[in-house]
Amino acid sequence: MSGFEAFMLTVITAATPLLLAAMGELVVERAGVLNLGVEGMMVMGAVSAFAAAHASGSPLLGVMAGALAGAALAAPFAFLTQNLATNQVATGLALTLLGLGLSGLIGEGFVGTPGQRLEALNVPGLSAIPLIGPLLFSHDLLVYLSFAMTGAVMWFLFRSRAGLILRAVGVNHAAAHALGHPVIRVRWLAILFGGVMAGLAGAYLSLAYTPQWTENMTAGRGWIALALVVFATWRPLRVLAGAYLFGAVWILGLHAQAAGLGLPSQLLAALPYMVTIAALAVISRNRTLTLTNTPASLGIPFVPDR
Repeated sequence: MSGFEAFMLTVITAATPLLLAAMGELVVERAGVLNLGVEGMMVMGAVSAFAAAHASGSPLLGVMAGALAGAALAAPFAFLTQNLATNQVATGLALTLLGLGLSGLIGEGFVGTPGQRLEALNVPGLSAIPLIGPLLFSHDLLVYLSFAMTGAVMWFLFRSRAGLILRAVGVNHAAAHALGHPVIRVRWLAILFGGVMAGLAGAYLSLAYTPQWTENMTAGRGWIALALVVFATWRPLRVLAGAYLFGAVWILGLHAQAAGLGLPSQLLAALPYMVTIAALAVISRNRTLTLTNTPASLGIPFVPDR
């Protein structure tokens, strides 16, 4: 295996959890909701996937458990923000804190325990092609799913009636409600979808990226996924490109540490977050782009007329 091939494979593994979580959050924000609990849902997905796979011996059951855990944590957020009209920022932060604390409690007995690895699904014939085969056709289920969900979300948002309704709810929930669209139901479904995707991202971390459980193993990836949605201006293809860009930066930081460049390890570990902040600063300067693409009702609870 060449050095370039090995580097690209590690970039794919680093980018996949970011892509899964960001794609779910993109749908949530397109519906006009801001869920800052992505980190909490990811880490709950990670510990639930590891625990289920360890107990059953099946990584696939672990993947399903991770998705269900993400949705289960997203449901209280949906109820509080959509049915009780609580502040979305405060509720999302509470969700992250809950997920981090609860995952540490659940996973305490699994620290140091060998995990189940999600095996690669090689495509017959295609996976044997030099360079292209290992990069495109020799991955596990969740890598393939991340690409499939990018295409599915893009089709849903811009080619389906349901996607048009969701975008209408995000742009102007009052107008959508006046036209008879069920705003709260649409947002509930979007939030649950975001939870499932965040849970899958966490499952990837504990079953494929590093098949083990360590407390707080998401290491801020949920926050990067949130920033990635803004960085991509709420466009699925840009989320895909951004996830791989940020994944490459993450891996370059690790390679720089291994190469012994003489830079502080803390600085290299902070590199992905520094790039995230820089990207958000650049986006914020382009006010025309931001105002054009931002869902107008983002973060504003919907209270129907009684």
